[in-house]
Amino acid sequence: MGRHHEVRAAAMAKTGAMKSALYARASKEAYMAARTGDPDPKTNLALRAVYDKYRGKSVPRDVFDRAIKKAQGGDAVAFVEGRYEAFGPGNSLLIVDTLTDNPNRALVEVRTQIVRKGGHLGSVMYNFTQMGILSFKGDNRDAVEEALILGDVDVQSVEAEDGYIYVQVSPEAFAKAKDVLAEMNISEFDEAEVRMEPNEWVTLDDESKAKFQELVDALEECEDVQNVAHNVEL
Repeated sequence: MGRHHEVRAAAMAKTGAMKSALYARASKEAYMAARTGDPDPKTNLALRAVYDKYRGKSVPRDVFDRAIKKAQGGDAVAFVEGRYEAFGPGNSLLIVDTLTDNPNRALVEVRTQIVRKGGHLGSVMYNFTQMGILSFKGDNRDAVEEALILGDVDVQSVEAEDGYIYVQVSPEAFAKAKDVLAEMNISEFDEAEVRMEPNEWVTLDDESKAKFQELVDALEECEDVQNVAHNVEL
């Protein structure tokens, strides 16, 4: 499955800029979810999904509270989703998702950072598949897998490593998988989101790996970037 998300999560705490970018991403997603439904995450499934997604990334509760309050207030902000595919250093492939009130700025930011590290925009979607990802503390892998299968969840894989269980399901089965896990009293997740996962991972040499990490860090500091998916084993 690869554990690149753990490395990225640790990197997010390295600088104030990265932490601010993380909070901004959580805020925008919470705002959009609250604009389209009830401001209570108990009844608004989209908002609940945002809480679950960022809970394991140490985003303070007041970030969500401010976003919800803003969504209930005055003028609406028109955020537009974007997706950019790119070739990076070495054999790296990237998918960069943006959420912005200025699509032109988002394109310039993303393209500039990629070109600076020797990459270029291009089609790489063929190497990725959208997956529902759930990770949580536990050592009962077999019981989790059995419950998901009996619950008629489309399970792609269930792995156990270092006291954590990692579950991959089809995107359509994501909500159902959470419900099944809730019946097992599993409701606290380190990860809980639907995202693009690579079909194959690559290992870069030290020089390319360093350039690639610099690129990912730079992208994740960009105001308009929501998520960076890639195929590099870090």
